[in-house]
Amino acid sequence: MIRVLVAEDQSAVRAGLVLILRSAPDIEVAGEAADGEQAVALARELRPDLVLMDIQMPRLDGVSATRQVTEEGLADVLVLTTFDLDEYVFGALRAGAAGFLLKNTEAKALIDAVRTVARGEGIVAPAVTRRLISEFAAKPVRRPGVDPAVLDALTRREREVLSCLGEGLSNADIASRLDMAEATVKTHVSRLLGKLELRSRVQAAVLAQELGI
Repeated sequence: MIRVLVAEDQSAVRAGLVLILRSAPDIEVAGEAADGEQAVALARELRPDLVLMDIQMPRLDGVSATRQVTEEGLADVLVLTTFDLDEYVFGALRAGAAGFLLKNTEAKALIDAVRTVARGEGIVAPAVTRRLISEFAAKPVRRPGVDPAVLDALTRREREVLSCLGEGLSNADIASRLDMAEATVKTHVSRLLGKLELRSRVQAAVLAQELGI
């Protein structure tokens, strides 16, 4: 079972998300939070596999809550937003979110996204994520002091995988392009995240864009 904590301040929206998730036989709604502080507290208490996190919430916003959850290693975070290129989304991805979804996402796509993140595939809806990464990388204000030397710790193969992540490719896509087993791709992704001290594939994708690889 995939245990999910739903964090959304609008009760009607939260109820709808819970209803959708409970319709899947392999997903359990472990808890519900109405604000960011409650989301962090419940994540610590319940240790869900994933937190479905609204970006704009009272008391503690979704970006700050995401940062706390990921830094403490409590769960993966899938953020929810009304706008596909909302500035808050970029902040959440920086904070370590595994991916993002629009609130008007259809029920099947929501369930598929939860399963995808639970499998360790942090990039949801590659076509949309590629657009987000591209828009993010094109913005004039970027993270200061991104030194290309950080890549020195990576092997040639890990750099190739990182480049593919920068394009928003899934593990299956990367495996096909680089002619390797999907399990091997997962190993490379895990290793490069560790070497670069990143918390998610999306962070790695943004770094790849920023470094132009």
